[in-house]
Amino acid sequence: MTDTPPDLVRRSDERGVATLVLDSPANRNALSAALVGRLAALLEDCAKDDGVRAVLLSHTGTTFCAGADLRDPPPPEALTGLLRRMLELPKPVVGRVDGHVRAGGFGLLGACDVVAASTGRSTFALTEVRIGVAPAVISLTLLPRVEPRALSRYYLTGERFDAAEAARIGLVTVAGEDVDEVLEPILDGLRRASPQALAATKPLVTAKVLENFDRDAETLSALSARLFSSDEAREGMTAFLERRDPAWVK
Repeated sequence: MTDTPPDLVRRSDERGVATLVLDSPANRNALSAALVGRLAALLEDCAKDDGVRAVLLSHTGTTFCAGADLRDPPPPEALTGLLRRMLELPKPVVGRVDGHVRAGGFGLLGACDVVAASTGRSTFALTEVRIGVAPAVISLTLLPRVEPRALSRYYLTGERFDAAEAARIGLVTVAGEDVDEVLEPILDGLRRASPQALAATKPLVTAKVLENFDRDAETLSALSARLFSSDEAREGMTAFLERRDPAWVK
C-alpha cells in the first residue's frame, strides 16, 4: 500500500473568495514542479467557477515561498505559464504574506493584483545572485510594477528587506501588524464589486505586464534555463544545500 501524497496547495471557499494555501512545509513552500502544476490547476478551476469572486493566495508556516525548489525546479516555461495564468485570470488575485519571501516567490507577488503583508513576520530577499543565477522569469511581473532603483539594489545584492520597504517600492500594496486585519477592507471591497466589472477592470491594470510577457518571456526563459544548467549555478546550489559559502565568496 502506497501513501497518497499530500496536497501541496489546498483550496477553501468563503463568501465568494477562494483561498489557495501553499502547504508544502518540507521545502518551505518552494516552487517545485509539482506545486507549480497544482497551483496552476486550481487557478484554472477558480477561473471556471462562477461562485468565485476573487482568489486569495496564502500559505502555511513562516515562509510564503522560498523560491525555486533546487531539488525539483519547475521548467522555466511552467513558471512562466503559472504567472501568466494569474495575470489573465478574470478574477482578482490577492496575495497574503505573513512570513518570508525569497527569490521566485517574488514572481507570485508580482502576478497578484493586490498584496498585503504583515510588518512583524514578513521579510523579502531576491537571493538568485547568491547561487549563480538571475531573477529572470520573475522579472516579467516585477519590472513593470516595482520601483526600478530599488530593484537594481535588491537584484544585485540579494539583501533582505522588510514589509515596510516592500510597500514603499511597490512590491506590496499595503503592510500592517495584522495581515488579516489589513486584508478585511480589501476583500470586502472585492465582494461588493460586480463580477462583470471585475473581469472588465482587471485587464486595465495588467495590460502592461502582459505586454512584457509577449515581448520577453521566451528570452528570459532561455536565460533562466542556461544559468541553472551552468557550472557556477551548480556550485552555488550545492553550497546552499550544504550550508556553506560558494567557491566565489572571498
